[in-house]
Amino acid sequence: MQSVTFMVKGIWQRLRTSVGWCKDQLPELSTSIQQKSNTAIRQSTRSGKHATDLYVVSRHTPFNQTQVAIVLTVLLLTSFLGQRFYNQPSLTVGTIAADNFIAPYDATLPDMITTEENRQAARSGSIIILQIDQEKTQAILEEANGILGQGSSLRQQAGAIPYLSTAQLSSKTQQYLRQAPAKDWEELWQLAQRSDLTTSILKGGGKGSAQGQIKSLGTDQRIALEELVRLRERVSRQTMTAVRSQVEANRQKYITTKPQLQHLTTRNGLQPLDPRLFDLSDADWLAVQATSRLVLNRMLTQGIHAGMPADLWQKAIESQLQGALQLKTPAHLNRDELLAQETTAKEIVAQIVGAVLQPNLIEDQEQTRLRAEQVENEVETVTVSIERGDAIVNEGESISQGDFVLLDHFNLTQRRFNWLGFSGFGVLVSSGVGALLWIDHWQAGGLRQRDHLLVLCLIMGVAALMALKIAGLGLPAVGLLLGSFYGYILATATIGLLVVLLPVGGSVAVLPLCAAACAALVGAWIAPRLRSREEFALLGGVVGLTQGLVHLVLTLMFNSVAASVWYTVIRDSALFGVYGIAWSIVALGVSPYLESLFDVVTPIRLAELSNPNRPLLKRLAADAPGTFQHTMFVANLAEAAARALGHNVELVRAGTLYHDIGKMHDPLGFIENQMGGPNKHDLINDPWVSADIIKKHVTEGLVMAKKHRLPNAIQAFIPEHQGAMLISYFYYQAQEIASENPEMEVKDEDFRYAGPIPQSPETGIVMLADSCEAALRSLHPEACAEDAYAMVNKILRARWKEQQLIDSCLTRKDMDVIANVFVQVWQQFNHKRIAYPKGGFTAK
Repeated sequence: MQSVTFMVKGIWQRLRTSVGWCKDQLPELSTSIQQKSNTAIRQSTRSGKHATDLYVVSRHTPFNQTQVAIVLTVLLLTSFLGQRFYNQPSLTVGTIAADNFIAPYDATLPDMITTEENRQAARSGSIIILQIDQEKTQAILEEANGILGQGSSLRQQAGAIPYLSTAQLSSKTQQYLRQAPAKDWEELWQLAQRSDLTTSILKGGGKGSAQGQIKSLGTDQRIALEELVRLRERVSRQTMTAVRSQVEANRQKYITTKPQLQHLTTRNGLQPLDPRLFDLSDADWLAVQATSRLVLNRMLTQGIHAGMPADLWQKAIESQLQGALQLKTPAHLNRDELLAQETTAKEIVAQIVGAVLQPNLIEDQEQTRLRAEQVENEVETVTVSIERGDAIVNEGESISQGDFVLLDHFNLTQRRFNWLGFSGFGVLVSSGVGALLWIDHWQAGGLRQRDHLLVLCLIMGVAALMALKIAGLGLPAVGLLLGSFYGYILATATIGLLVVLLPVGGSVAVLPLCAAACAALVGAWIAPRLRSREEFALLGGVVGLTQGLVHLVLTLMFNSVAASVWYTVIRDSALFGVYGIAWSIVALGVSPYLESLFDVVTPIRLAELSNPNRPLLKRLAADAPGTFQHTMFVANLAEAAARALGHNVELVRAGTLYHDIGKMHDPLGFIENQMGGPNKHDLINDPWVSADIIKKHVTEGLVMAKKHRLPNAIQAFIPEHQGAMLISYFYYQAQEIASENPEMEVKDEDFRYAGPIPQSPETGIVMLADSCEAALRSLHPEACAEDAYAMVNKILRARWKEQQLIDSCLTRKDMDVIANVFVQVWQQFNHKRIAYPKGGFTAK
């Protein structure tokens, strides 16, 4: 508040200086202001592509007055926007102290900047609270049970171990014979059947031709060969044949079943079963199933995070397996065989669990939000303390944030008015004002002084909101208002100027400023196309949504945001979007008042004025129905011509609807309202009185327009559609009377409208449409387009020769376009119909 008070005092001093300078210039200004100003007509360039142009009449301001206005504008904007340069400290954070600064008394002060930074860091580093996804966990367990069930089924298809009596062949040999390649199996069987090969010979390494074959065998093969030879020596040939048949049958089952394992995959795309499961005994397989379920349950209960690396999964599985697998110990197995059996079972369990295991932890958003709020609230306010006589900062040391808080509290930061920075900012403001004026000139120089004043007030309003630290700074409202009033080009330029000046001249957060500016640009781009307040209100929602989304995107782009505080970021962005909607509502609420106060004509206001249910138009239709029908036809003619020439169609239609409202003062004084009754002017029989009645519809129309607070742009159609034309019928009647009475004098001004002549293309088009309407209606029903064109062209040439259009910016080329358009509209209204039979349509 202290800085705001100092800013206001500074602004007041600047204004007093400016006003004193202006008083010195008043004698020269008064002489310039008394000079006759030249009227400059802004050409309306409305078209379907540029549907935002407005009709405004401006006057060239005397040069000295323009200079004073520009200087005052620059001073005001510099004073209001350059808040940073008022009461600016010379010593800031990071500055090297040029002297020793001692505390004059004890003090303990809050450091709000550091506190807010700590809170932001706490929010960003908040821990995510996780919870078990029960549905996902159940799905994993069901998949694991399915895999184990399929494993049991495949083991049954492959056959159990042992498939022979262990008294004949050991389980290990039976496993090997089932898995051995067909060539190795045949070779072993053939060797085992040789009568010259005995157990004792095998132990001695063999002799003769078998010696080389025995030495080439592996360990498992040698063991299997010894057991087959020993079995041959003990049993009959028929028993050996039966053994071979059983081995062959089991081998066939194994070969058929094993490929099915390759087609069995989990949701992770992994193969859960190892072919070694066929080698397990039934007891071992039951132990593997139980252990797999136990390990899986333990790990899922603890939870698996999505970011957990696969190698950690495997280590966790191995850790869970320690002591969990309990296998039955056969008496005939030695220590190494038991260890190998346990290792195989553990590897099978690890493969099954690893194949089905998936992350089952999800974020508990509510608990995470509560945790983040708790962490933020636990951040205590940072305070800096010092005792009297202690050094705040010594000479040559860099000033920290805590040092600055103390120095500023003791008024040691050397706050002052930064004249150099203020002057430089003034140059920047001058450049911005010059750019806006150039854009106005580039757009045909149509803004009036009151329009410049409105733009200035909106900019100073933003500066006031910046001083009060109001969210959004009202930029969405500025974009909507300027876009609706003056088009998107000027609105975009103004928003761009504010985006540059606000961070330079004041303490503004750049991220919210950019979000508000983007929302304002969207509003400025769409607002000129609107034709109702309802559409304006809906646009406010779009503006708010844009502001919130841009704020969210920029926050994620330029700030490090932890996943745990996403809800905070989304909440803040949503709130910022609500601010955008709020400012749009403000713009919607104040726009009618600004339109009336600054006499701004917008497309929305023109659409509202063109509503036939407006009280003045309803009264015109009731009191002067002939004039109302005449008005509607003139409006159709003028609107079509304006559209063809690319001028302001909405303005032409609204202006035409009100151009003859003055005829309501005496409806029967105009032939279209007499409805076949006696002509009032025949009863008067005085052309001077009749001319006054006719001319009075202009003056009375202006009175009515001002009473009903019609915009000046609409009021201009009332006198300008008649221009300075002669009321020829009564003028020639007066001349006939004067020829019989020489003492009577016929003055031209008594029978001529007071003007002014049309000052814009729009009023010029209405003048031509009004002049041609009666002539087109008077044409014979059988008249052709050539007759209508000749009639219209004759009237247009007459107005051109009378120089009624000299100030309207209409060209000779435009006259030909207008004539063709008028004829086309006449043809649409004068289309032929089928002659109905005299007997009507009665049914027979």
